[in-house]
Amino acid sequence: MERAIVLMGCAIGAGLALIAGIGPGIGEGYAVGKACEAIGRQPECKGDVTSTMLLGCAIAETTGIYGFVTGLLLLFVAPGLFLGML
Repeated sequence: MERAIVLMGCAIGAGLALIAGIGPGIGEGYAVGKACEAIGRQPECKGDVTSTMLLGCAIAETTGIYGFVTGLLLLFVAPGLFLGML
């Protein structure tokens, strides 16, 4: 019974951790849309807007990567650690 509870907890935690990928997707889409809008208004500042947008998207993507890595660890590493204690 303990084994099933540990596996269930790890699976639920992994699913919740992978939900973290939704936020960066929405944020990056919003940022790109606003960057296109800014370039449309002032085409001469295209380089500055693009470099700032790319840096912001890279920083925002780290949240999704952390969630992905956490989910993988919960699926493949944590069950072995917890079940080894039982």
